[in-house]
Amino acid sequence: MNKSPLFLFLITCLFSGCGAYFNQPVGVQKAIFGENTPATTNLTDMPKPKEQIVVGVYKFKDQTGQYKATDVGSTFSTAVTQGATSILIKALGDSKWFIPIERENLGNLLNERNIIRSTRQEYAVKAEPNETVLSPLLFAGVLLEGGIISYDTNIITGGFGARYFGAGASTRYRQDRVTVYLRLVSTSNGKILNTVYVSKTILSQSIDASLFRYVNLNRLLEVETGFTRNEPIQLAVTEAIEKAVQGLIVDGIKEKLWEVNAPQSQIDAFVSEYDKEKSEADLAQLYDRNLEDKRARFAIEASAGTAIIQGDYKSPVPKEMIRGALKYFFTPALNLSASTNAFKIQNKGRIDRGYLSMDLNLECIILPRDILSPFVYGGYGFEFNNDYENFHSKIQFGGGVEYMATRRLGIKLYGEYNLPFSDNVDYIVNGTRDDYYWRLGMGMTYYFPKNYKHKKK
Repeated sequence: MNKSPLFLFLITCLFSGCGAYFNQPVGVQKAIFGENTPATTNLTDMPKPKEQIVVGVYKFKDQTGQYKATDVGSTFSTAVTQGATSILIKALGDSKWFIPIERENLGNLLNERNIIRSTRQEYAVKAEPNETVLSPLLFAGVLLEGGIISYDTNIITGGFGARYFGAGASTRYRQDRVTVYLRLVSTSNGKILNTVYVSKTILSQSIDASLFRYVNLNRLLEVETGFTRNEPIQLAVTEAIEKAVQGLIVDGIKEKLWEVNAPQSQIDAFVSEYDKEKSEADLAQLYDRNLEDKRARFAIEASAGTAIIQGDYKSPVPKEMIRGALKYFFTPALNLSASTNAFKIQNKGRIDRGYLSMDLNLECIILPRDILSPFVYGGYGFEFNNDYENFHSKIQFGGGVEYMATRRLGIKLYGEYNLPFSDNVDYIVNGTRDDYYWRLGMGMTYYFPKNYKHKKK
């Protein structure tokens, strides 16, 4: 067997947390009750109404018109379920807010009632004056219309893989998306009371690892393993419909279409939580990008790393570097940064000196409203040694990436190129080219809590 550390590391990374891999379906499985979705619990835990609403659903259709894709084209199987009406009716019943009545197959219901009447008339032994007649059908106060309006495939695809001397592993993923619209219609006047729009992503993943190695001259070892996991489309449609029913109920509470059998404080907390989720969704874009301002006007930064001189001596040695900076944001994307840097430069067997630099940079954050954003910066500064004898002015520019761990704390990784206007940085003047050096660092930025709201452009 291959004992290389890289192979063992890849196997550990790939299969840690992969529960599906260690629960292989090697035997016949019995029938189970349908799984619940995260939206099912939210729907059943909602405050209950003072009076349930009778609702009719004639047809909640698949309006995508898409067929399931295959490697050779498409089949006659549809991409999404054709039973969305049944899913919606169950969601309405689970909420305890509505009394669903049969309308999808109303003809069957009416035929059966006619059979009951004719059977009673033909086979009754004698007419009873107090014989119970068929109870009248319920009529709906509101109707629910809409359907599955889109199923988008491959909105995100990607993967990663590595192979070394016949040992390797790879992972791939794909994300699809299903969207439903649900509208509430009054049967008294045909007015559309509310419309809700919900989307749900569908994730597919595959992981595989392989080993191909000659263990000796005449022996070849080949090992392959892996698995693919696809999120069921039916569960994704169910979750989207349940979420739409929840939104329909809360919007009705806010618009006073119906009353809630709960204390006002509980109602206010419930509606407030829904409004918060809705506002976050309004800021979000397609790929889970939450477009809200994440940085305050003032910030302070601390980082550490290494500095590498590129001068007239050979064999540069990376040395430690620390930085402290103050930042002022003009806009969400543009800020002015003033920093102090203490660092050392060293060439093996030659010099080992310390410097202090003062830098002023204009920094641009490329995706200011995203959690993970690249940034670039550039500016002017000066540097001097410990006894203030070797003094140089310089320009610097660099770039990196920052991850917003919280609304106040950012973690960043960056690289910087410094070009002094001197060939004496390494204490020797040789040739016509000035010395320069790199600084690589990792640090944290703290954004002060007094945040200000930028106007979205």
